[in-house]
Amino acid sequence: MSGILVLEQLLNGLGYGLMLFLLAAGLTLVFGIMDVLNLAHGSLFMSGAYVAAEAHTRTGSFTAAIVIAVAVTVVVALLLEVLLMRRLYTRDHLAQVLATFGVILVADDIVKMAWGPSPVMAPTPAALSGPIELVDGLPYPSYRLVILAGGLLVALALYLLVNHTRIGMRVRAGASDRPMAELMGVRVGRIFNGVFLLGAALAALAGALMGPIVAVQVGMGEAILIPALVVLVIGGIGSVRGAFVAALMVGVVDTIGRAFVPMLLRATLPPATAADLGPLFAEVAMYALMVIVLIFRPSGLFSARS
Repeated sequence: MSGILVLEQLLNGLGYGLMLFLLAAGLTLVFGIMDVLNLAHGSLFMSGAYVAAEAHTRTGSFTAAIVIAVAVTVVVALLLEVLLMRRLYTRDHLAQVLATFGVILVADDIVKMAWGPSPVMAPTPAALSGPIELVDGLPYPSYRLVILAGGLLVALALYLLVNHTRIGMRVRAGASDRPMAELMGVRVGRIFNGVFLLGAALAALAGALMGPIVAVQVGMGEAILIPALVVLVIGGIGSVRGAFVAALMVGVVDTIGRAFVPMLLRATLPPATAADLGPLFAEVAMYALMVIVLIFRPSGLFSARS
């Protein structure tokens, strides 16, 4: 195990963590402000990935593909919010979970009808297909560096929006004490509409950026929704700062675990068995991290409600 390999996996983990943050930021704000548990958030991530792959193939422009994917997903989210989510605001969490789980099933069927059940290839931009040598002996894919830079820029923009603007002040007020915020004249319902669409845009952006390095397939939204929920729990409900820190922690733990646990297991187990057990132990490490955090911080690292 060399230092170069550790550094490479650390960068991969940070990139994955930043994409998790884009997905979890909208989820934690929606849950934190309106107390709505939206399991269909992962389907918006899937929408971004599929639309971006299709748009990139048709237009040949990756930038245009991202813009189109975000725009289409925001329109889908607007329809979802108007037709369904508004009817769930006053319902309990069980009704929200069942309704949004139904949306997942419908979204998967729509994707199967549109693109078929097989995975879709999302091409990597030609200008970003080569590696860049960061240090001696570490050629790193330039596209992953763009993901790192893009994720950091979006995180910075979201931090400035939430912490240094009047809109952000109202969002934080609604997240920490909604009844009091409404008494002070904050129109939390309208803010939620904006937060819901912002969360959809971030999910679509994450899907569009992740498409070229993961399998764009039916069910990809459900697969990434579980780590996003773990991020939400670790970071604290309604906290963008908590989501950012927790997403980086989960991304690094998951990636390092998947890279090195199989190597450690191969020292004592047959290679095939080690390859099968490695991802399972890595996933357990993510949940173990959540348990450890909750033991010392039951409300999460930076809960807006604490």
